[in-house]
Amino acid sequence: MSLRLILTRHAKSSWDDPTQDDHDRTLNTRGQRAAPAIGAWLHAHGHIPAEVVSSTARRTLETWELLAPELGNGMVMRRDPELFHATPEAMLRALQGCAASPLLMIGHNPGIAEFAARLLSRPPRHPRFDTYPTCATLVAEFDAADWADVEFGTGRPVDFVVPKDLTD
Repeated sequence: MSLRLILTRHAKSSWDDPTQDDHDRTLNTRGQRAAPAIGAWLHAHGHIPAEVVSSTARRTLETWELLAPELGNGMVMRRDPELFHATPEAMLRALQGCAASPLLMIGHNPGIAEFAARLLSRPPRHPRFDTYPTCATLVAEFDAADWADVEFGTGRPVDFVVPKDLTD
């Protein structure tokens, strides 16, 4: 049996208000365009999550709100405060506590880039994978029956996309 993970960094956020708490930053115009484009790409490629786990930051939740209409109904969505600026180890613990597959996890850099790199046995062939720009999305598979059995270095890349691949 295999499990499928969709790992998305939140879309581009705004830095317009320097007094705003980082947790409360919203998406900027570019992010508001990128998230639905990634959602449409996921739908077109059949990468439809059964479960979603997201950081509680406003920009990750907005990313989900813009992805969701492209993906249909019926998935369980959970907010996990531990994913806000999480380390790769914290992200792995969150992943190991999930139940469904495909699973969509939405998080932040720098942790998400390192998490993606450490999860895979080899990186995807994409020039932007190492930097994992905003709204970058990895689809990976794992030969495991339960998320609790997934460890670093065991995933296979299936797809990887960044918004610039989809829009001008």
